[in-house]
Amino acid sequence: MSASIKYISDSSFEQDVTQSDKPVLLDFWAEWCGPCKMIAPVLEEVSKDYGDRLQVAKINVDDNQSTPARFGVRGIPTLILFKNGGIAAQKVGALSKSQLMAFLDNNL
Repeated sequence: MSASIKYISDSSFEQDVTQSDKPVLLDFWAEWCGPCKMIAPVLEEVSKDYGDRLQVAKINVDDNQSTPARFGVRGIPTLILFKNGGIAAQKVGALSKSQLMAFLDNNL
């Protein structure tokens, strides 16, 4: 577990994501997902690079099923950027660090 990445659950979603005072990049993932493991170190780096401008969070879709269902998450990893409590942008699949930074820079 990382100090810079917040692990959230269905029960903490409203407080940790929609009520956050800064944008939240939420990673929908699962332990068994290969691409999810590939993107994990990228998310770690990005969470440090963006610091106070962005909160990176992860939600395990096996343990928390109502939040992925609420946002129509069908494939993982799915990354959803939330700003001001709503969805600002969404990407499905593992991204390289440069792809993720371009996605964030275009939407933050």
